Amino acid sequence: MERIEKLIDNLPPMDLMRSEKMTLVQLIIPVESAHRAISYLGELGLLQFRDLNSERSPFQRTFVNQVKRCGEMSRKLRFFKDQISKAGLLSSVHPVVEPDLELEELEIQLAEHEHELIEMNSNSEKLRVTYNELLEFKLVLQKACGFLLPSSNHAVAEERELTENIYSNDDYVETASLLEQETRPADQSGLRFISGIICKSKALRFERMLFRATRGNMLFNQAPAGEEIMDPLSAEMVEKTVFVVHFSGEQARTKILKICEAFGANCYPVPDDISKQRQITREVSSHLSELETTLDAGIRHRNKALTSIGYHLTQWTSMVRREKAVYDTLNMLNFDVTKKCLVGEGWCPIFAKAQIQEALQRATFDSSSQVGIIFHVMDAVESPPTYFRTNHFTNAYQEIVDAYGVARYQEANPAVYTVVTFPFLFAVMFGDWGHGICLLLGALVLIAREGRLSTQKLGSFMEMLFGGRYVLLLMSLFSIYCGLIYNEFFSVPFHIFGGSAYKCRDVTCSDAKSAGLIKFRDPYPFGVDPSWRGSRSELPFLNSLKMKMSILLGVAQMNLGIILSYFNARFFRSSLDIRYQFVPQMIFLNSLFGYLSLLIIIKWCTGSQADLYHVMIYMFLSPTDDLGENELFWGQRPLQIVLLLLALVAVPWMLFPKPFILKKLHSERFQGRTYGLLGSSEFDLDVEPDSARDHHEEFNFSEVFVHQMIHSIEFVLGAVSNTASYLRLWALSLAHSELSTVFYEKVLLLAWGYDNIVIRLIGLAVFAFATAFILLMMETLSAFLHALRLHWVEFQNKFYHGDGYKFKPFSFALITDDDD
Repeated sequence: MERIEKLIDNLPPMDLMRSEKMTLVQLIIPVESAHRAISYLGELGLLQFRDLNSERSPFQRTFVNQVKRCGEMSRKLRFFKDQISKAGLLSSVHPVVEPDLELEELEIQLAEHEHELIEMNSNSEKLRVTYNELLEFKLVLQKACGFLLPSSNHAVAEERELTENIYSNDDYVETASLLEQETRPADQSGLRFISGIICKSKALRFERMLFRATRGNMLFNQAPAGEEIMDPLSAEMVEKTVFVVHFSGEQARTKILKICEAFGANCYPVPDDISKQRQITREVSSHLSELETTLDAGIRHRNKALTSIGYHLTQWTSMVRREKAVYDTLNMLNFDVTKKCLVGEGWCPIFAKAQIQEALQRATFDSSSQVGIIFHVMDAVESPPTYFRTNHFTNAYQEIVDAYGVARYQEANPAVYTVVTFPFLFAVMFGDWGHGICLLLGALVLIAREGRLSTQKLGSFMEMLFGGRYVLLLMSLFSIYCGLIYNEFFSVPFHIFGGSAYKCRDVTCSDAKSAGLIKFRDPYPFGVDPSWRGSRSELPFLNSLKMKMSILLGVAQMNLGIILSYFNARFFRSSLDIRYQFVPQMIFLNSLFGYLSLLIIIKWCTGSQADLYHVMIYMFLSPTDDLGENELFWGQRPLQIVLLLLALVAVPWMLFPKPFILKKLHSERFQGRTYGLLGSSEFDLDVEPDSARDHHEEFNFSEVFVHQMIHSIEFVLGAVSNTASYLRLWALSLAHSELSTVFYEKVLLLAWGYDNIVIRLIGLAVFAFATAFILLMMETLSAFLHALRLHWVEFQNKFYHGDGYKFKPFSFALITDDDD
């Protein structure tokens, strides 16, 4: 045993198996070099600062004014970005790199650009409003005159009343705003009219309201404007309708004008004289052309200014984000008593100490500081953060594990094994090498376009798919492998590795599906023999194979989890966990389900017809009875009795010793005895992951005992339920195979049986749709989720605590758009 332990100790450390060793450091930084030092550390990205001002609100911190300035500059940059987007311009793909700007210089530049843009927008908006009014007036003149032309049968009095209702050209020229112009009454009792324009969507409600307000004593004429007009508020093109309302009386006029105002209708005066109409139309057209020229010139000038800003926008945004991040970090530091130095604390990996010291020395030199930055290691009471160095390939698997819980500091990392076991268990449920090839092509496309996609903003689903591209790659490769074992290509078997080991009983092969085939040569060299396909015993054979394989894989993975708990206990020097958790758990699991796995392998190797259900059931009900024809090897019955007794002994072994030993050690420690014993590697309570190390002062035996009892009951019941849970491998594999068979036989082959090209094409389309959306999307997601559950619950609960916290260093590379 000692030799094995020495061999284990001498093994080289495995990458990703344990998190990086961390240390707590303290920085004492002179004020004049603080900003540069924090900037260099942000570029390095290997130090996580602790907030030493957590009791203060953000507004009580030292550098609150600088943070506010950076926030204001971020707002201006977002304003520029919105303006560029609204103008339909694109930010420069290759931005101009300016020499380093000071924050004050950038702040002045941004303020100038914002003031210029706001002024241009204001002028453009005023011109646009005037342009819209003139355009509406022109449309009203064109359309409303058709309703107002006098005819031969009009009374002279009516014509006089209508004529007196018109403004002269001088009145029009002197009027300041077209919207303020109204029809002028000439007679308090004659017929009058009001003309204007309204949104087409409001015209019907507008007419009804006028009818009700005047009790029907009005005449409403309307006509489409014929042109869309830009709404100055929404900047959208809106369809409008020109209207003319004839009425009589001052009271009706007042009501109509109020209704026009409520509905947002613009009223314009229309002269009855054709010569005046033409004159006003010419003047309006002249003003419109001038305004259009002015607007175009303004838009070109504005776009030129925005393009100039766009060249520098990326660099400015990056600079402001970095500055804000630096000042946010400086707010986490404390001033010393002399107010001349900033004191900071943080976590860093041990391997990064030299790099951090070099960056701090460079900051001191570059800032021409007379005093160097002091960097020294501190003793830590709290648990350090967890940091794994991952790459593009391993990062996705680490994220799968972290979604369950971040590993405790230096705890065994399940991601090392998840890299292989996760895609393999997925493939056991998804095994079809045709479908696997489709997934492989998708994964290769994502990997081939990795450089371009990594710089683009993707949707939530596409981002998730791209992040798991290497998971998808291994899932597809293992699916091809398992599909070759199952001998399924879109549910169709192929003689890839030679001929079948079975043949028909006669030449006609008429009883192949009833009496079955006969074996005439050695077994098929790799995977399932293609002759099983369509035979009468296909389903029983494949069910038996996949069910037993699921149990073997499940027991193997659960044993791996318990073995990892041994390595955890050994690493943390917790002999209690080894003696009173690891050993009884291995005994209990393998006395029952390890023995079942052994029976499965012996049955496969010997070809025995023993009923394993009967063996396992009567192992508990009648352990002393003779096994009869279900006996697989000599001495099986006494071995079953021994294994059953071991399983029964393992339960109290897990439950009772550990709480009582912890109580004894605690009482001895606080009675002043056996300090040397407590300081030894065997009984070091400070490093025991499951002991009451946080309760030295207040050791609660009942709490520890209940915790151990829950843990023991959970393991005993979980050994049964977790083994049964692995049968999902068999169930989903069967479901995937049967679905694929149904789509192939009942859709594709059925359609191909018709001698009609249209039916065949429809059948092919339905088969392709079902394969893509049901088998390649829904089944992939289903198998992925079940593989996730097997790892999170059945595998990781044997050894993984997952109650740590991530190492989040201050790094400019980790700043996102949400940090503005």
